[in-house]
Amino acid sequence: MKVQPVERLRRWATEEVVGTVRPKLRAALEAKVQARIEEMLVVPGQSVRAGELLVRLDDREIRARYEQARAVYEQAERDFRRREKLFQEQTISRAEYDAAEAQLRVAAAALQEAETQLGHTRIVAPFDGVITAKHADVGDLAVPGRALLEIEDPKALRLEADLPEALLDRVQLGQTLTVRVPAAQVTLEGTVSEITPVADPRTRTFPVKVDLPARPGLRSGQFGRLLVPVAEVEAIRVPVRAIHVKGQMELAYVVKEGRAELRLVKTGKRLGEEVEVVSGLAAGESLVVESDRPLRDGQPVTIR
Repeated sequence: MKVQPVERLRRWATEEVVGTVRPKLRAALEAKVQARIEEMLVVPGQSVRAGELLVRLDDREIRARYEQARAVYEQAERDFRRREKLFQEQTISRAEYDAAEAQLRVAAAALQEAETQLGHTRIVAPFDGVITAKHADVGDLAVPGRALLEIEDPKALRLEADLPEALLDRVQLGQTLTVRVPAAQVTLEGTVSEITPVADPRTRTFPVKVDLPARPGLRSGQFGRLLVPVAEVEAIRVPVRAIHVKGQMELAYVVKEGRAELRLVKTGKRLGEEVEVVSGLAAGESLVVESDRPLRDGQPVTIR
């Protein structure tokens, strides 16, 4: 038989605030020009690298404007070179030289604009991540303002929660708080990275973001709980295995004068492998935490 003394221990009482695990990096990708989708190169769930081509639009019309702008620029450059030579020979006036130079700058700007528009027909990944949604397919018309794909980085996650105004003074930027994610069966420490300073007038809550370390099984969209410390309390804590549940009764054994004494107890908050005992035990008593065989009330016991 194994026993341990019953002790009153101090801990921080916490309030739980529900939240959702979300990625720190996420983006909705849309076209900057209007054109038909010619190729859709990814599907939801696919991992991509920064700069990887995701969507290719029909560029024939934009490419034609680009070729036109390039031809105008090349002609303006040739005209400028000729007038530059003539100006050096003092054959033409300064005004004619300046006009040729201005015309070249206008043509260069038009070419750069056309080149930029041509680049917009290729939509690439802004960062390493995973495609989470697809809103269009080959043949659809891509227009500015309409998302084609959604992407997020699953490696950098955070818990986003709405903090009640009564708990606002308990949370600070850079503070380390405990986060529990039941679906992933993890309890981890996160760092407060953002606190919105203005409350939502409808809910009277303040959005808070807590950066989370990487953990296997942790995914975007999962439900989580943020534990906010509110006060330091003192309570009896014992190993969970020392409490025996029979129906709706919670029982424990203590050793008193060499015999096992059955106690009816009431438990409170569970903390990992320990549980708080609200009533039924007193500090200093010897609690049976492990026994080789079932015990009975009043049975003589030997402590090892």
